[in-house]
Amino acid sequence: MPLGRRSALALTLVSGVGAAAFGWPLLAARSSDLVGHAADAPWLFALLLPLLLAVLLAQISQGERGLDAKAVAMLGVLAAAGAALRPLGAGTAGLEPMFFLMVLAGRVLGPGFGFVLGALSMSASALLTGGVGPWLPFQMLAMGWVCLGAGLLPGRTALRGRRERLLLAGYGSLAAVAYGTVMNLQGWPYIAGLSSSVSFVPGDALSANLGRFAVYCLTTSLGWDLPRAALTAVLCLTVGGPLLRTLRRATRRAAFAAPADFIPTAGRDSH
Repeated sequence: MPLGRRSALALTLVSGVGAAAFGWPLLAARSSDLVGHAADAPWLFALLLPLLLAVLLAQISQGERGLDAKAVAMLGVLAAAGAALRPLGAGTAGLEPMFFLMVLAGRVLGPGFGFVLGALSMSASALLTGGVGPWLPFQMLAMGWVCLGAGLLPGRTALRGRRERLLLAGYGSLAAVAYGTVMNLQGWPYIAGLSSSVSFVPGDALSANLGRFAVYCLTTSLGWDLPRAALTAVLCLTVGGPLLRTLRRATRRAAFAAPADFIPTAGRDSH
C-alpha cells in the first residue's frame, strides 16, 4: 500500500509530536519544574489517538491506492495477532516474539499501514496484559516507528528470498535495540536514586546528558534489548519466508481497492 501525500504529512506530524514527547526533558532549562510522564502521558495519549485516526483516514482517502474495508479487516486481524504474541515472552529476558510479526507486516503492507498496525497492536496488547500506564502512548509511538521503518526498506517489490530475510533480520535486530533505547528515554529523566554517572541532570549540556544516557542503557537495559534483537532476527530467518508468502498471498486474494464489476448471467433476461 503506497504512502500518499496525505499519509506522509500525517505521519510526519505524529512523528514530530512523538519526538518532542520523548526528547523535551533533554532541552528543558535547569529552573524548569519537570513533571513525570505519569502526568503528561494522558495528554500525549489524547493527542495521539486523533493523529493515528488522521493517518488511517489519509490512507483510506487515497482511493484505489488506499485502504478499503478488506484492508481494515486485515489490520484488525494482524493487530490481534500481535497482541496475542506479546504475552508469550513478556518478562522473560526481553524476548518479545511480536516484533518479528510487526517487521514482516510493515514490510509487506507499507509504512502507513505499518505505523497504524504497530500502534494498535501495542494498545491491544496492553489491554490484554493489563499493561496500561503512562508508558503506553510512548510504546505505541515506538512500535509504530518500528513498523514504519520496515515499510520504508528498499526493494519491497524486487527483493525476495534469502536476501530479503537477511535484510529483515538485520533491520529487526537493530529496531529491537532502538525500541528499547527510545523507551529508556521515556523513563530515564524521572528515575530517582541513580548514581551521578548515569542520572539525568536538568539543564545540563545535551552532550553530557546523552553520555550519561548511553551509560544508563549499557548498564540497565542492554541485557534485555540484545535477546529481543536475537529472537527477532532468528524468527525472521526461520519462519519469515512462509509468513511473508502468506501475507502477500492474503493481500493478492483480498484484492485491496479492486473495483467490483458485476457481469449479468448469460441468457438471463434483465428487467
